[in-house]
Amino acid sequence: MSLHVDVRFAPRDLDVTLDVATGEVVAVLGPNGAGKSTLLALLAGLLRPTSGQVVLDGTVLAAGPGTFLPPHRRGVGLLAQDALLFPHLDVVGNVAFGPRSAGASRAQARSRALDVLAEVGMAAFADRRPRQLSGGQAQRVAIARALAADPRLLLLDEPLAALDVGAAPEVRQVLRRVLGRGDRSAVLVTHEPLDALALADRAVVVEGGRVVEDGPVQQVLTAPRSRFAAQLAGLDLLPGTFTADGLRTPDGGLVTGLAGDGEGNGERVPGRPGVAVFSPSAVAVHVTDPGGSPRNSWVATVVDVSPRGEVVRVRARLDRLPGNDVLADVTVAAAAELDLAPGVTVHLAVKATAVRLHPTAGPPSDGERVPVR
Repeated sequence: MSLHVDVRFAPRDLDVTLDVATGEVVAVLGPNGAGKSTLLALLAGLLRPTSGQVVLDGTVLAAGPGTFLPPHRRGVGLLAQDALLFPHLDVVGNVAFGPRSAGASRAQARSRALDVLAEVGMAAFADRRPRQLSGGQAQRVAIARALAADPRLLLLDEPLAALDVGAAPEVRQVLRRVLGRGDRSAVLVTHEPLDALALADRAVVVEGGRVVEDGPVQQVLTAPRSRFAAQLAGLDLLPGTFTADGLRTPDGGLVTGLAGDGEGNGERVPGRPGVAVFSPSAVAVHVTDPGGSPRNSWVATVVDVSPRGEVVRVRARLDRLPGNDVLADVTVAAAAELDLAPGVTVHLAVKATAVRLHPTAGPPSDGERVPVR
């Protein structure tokens, strides 16, 4: 195991346990204010944990009040949104800074810098100043600088967020090649599902300073068990508690559906928390109660109607489940016929066969730490 984290940071109510295997890339996802950047700062040594420990390859980086290694002694590389290159140094000087700080000779550091610049496709720009680089080029140099010191752990904080749509794919390819070698562990903070899918082996979702979901990236984004992951995946999610018949939502309603992919009914233990997940395309919208065969149905109020190509995306707030919105995709003709607009009362219906029921570790607001593999 490469990285073991079990930390609390009281000023921001962060309480996270996380393990990252040698060579594994873990994407940390979550809404703004969830604690993602605080977690990276604790790993980088920019913040001292209130309690707990951070251990990297057997070396204790932080533990209690007595053990705390400063950033330059951790063997950790940090890549932020902005390249933050030294403006007074040329490209090769920027990349050589890490090896030089670690005690390498000027010649050794330059040789190492040129090797890493070649790895990211920037060797031809070695003598340029940062002001002469495009945003994508500068970020590739920043990647080289992070790698030049040969860190045991690479931390990436939204590394593509500041790039334009043309530069991001190129830098993503560079990161994929660098991280895909499997010789370095990395923690990637991102809001972008494509970055998680392209770069990470595993996804961890943090909400309210707690880990609420953990699993292979593809699984988290296609069968989410947290509200944020469902939003990323463009899916609807309703929380509840399992009963013998389905999932009981906080308003007392019952959602029926199928077991999540790869899960048996044995995991749907009565009393255990869970979520119902379904696609907006599976939601039927009516202006009156459709009645008919048994199905999941809710009364809701439309809060937004927006065209999305050949369909119209409707966001409706469930009347009996405050704070829970359901997305529904309807045809343009149907939206016009139903006269959908904000404030209109609608009846939503979803067939049980279109709903997947997944157990969860517990609601993120319950204050308990969710252990992560």
